[in-house]
Amino acid sequence: MYFDTAGQVNTAQTLRAAAERGRALGLDEIVLATTSGDTAYKALEQCAGFNLVAVTYHCGFKTPFENVLPEKVRQDLAARGVRVVTATHALSGVERGLSKKHAGLYPVVLMADTLKLFGQGTKVAVEVAVMAADAGALSGRDIIAVGGSSRGADTALVLKPAHAARVFDLKIREIVCKPRDF
Repeated sequence: MYFDTAGQVNTAQTLRAAAERGRALGLDEIVLATTSGDTAYKALEQCAGFNLVAVTYHCGFKTPFENVLPEKVRQDLAARGVRVVTATHALSGVERGLSKKHAGLYPVVLMADTLKLFGQGTKVAVEVAVMAADAGALSGRDIIAVGGSSRGADTALVLKPAHAARVFDLKIREIVCKPRDF
């Protein structure tokens, strides 16, 4: 499925498509990106029956030593059965710090930019799958990974997750949906 544009306007449809494809394939895990918790709350409505993993920005992403996802939201999501992962961005992290201080080309940033050729949501979906794997939140079986462009969700992938140390073992099996124009 292709959306005419990118962005959060596609969130509900992306989550419905993700759940539908996951059920058709017999999958039981959905990992998704969330900043404020909104996408995770919508996933609770659209993706009943799945083990949900919500991945959010690392502490200090916007303000040093502060989490972007409010603690009250984190606790509420956990109480509703959502595993919340806060982790360093797998496809930038330390390399972003290096590139800010020292000009140059860095392989992980190059990987991220290559994935963005398919749209920001594709890069985010791959990234949150790696972050969730590194946090021990996934089984290692195929999953649905959901990402977006800025806010909300507009991309869903079927993929075999992998840890950052084995990132090339990650396999994008299917594109369930993504924006055509981004």
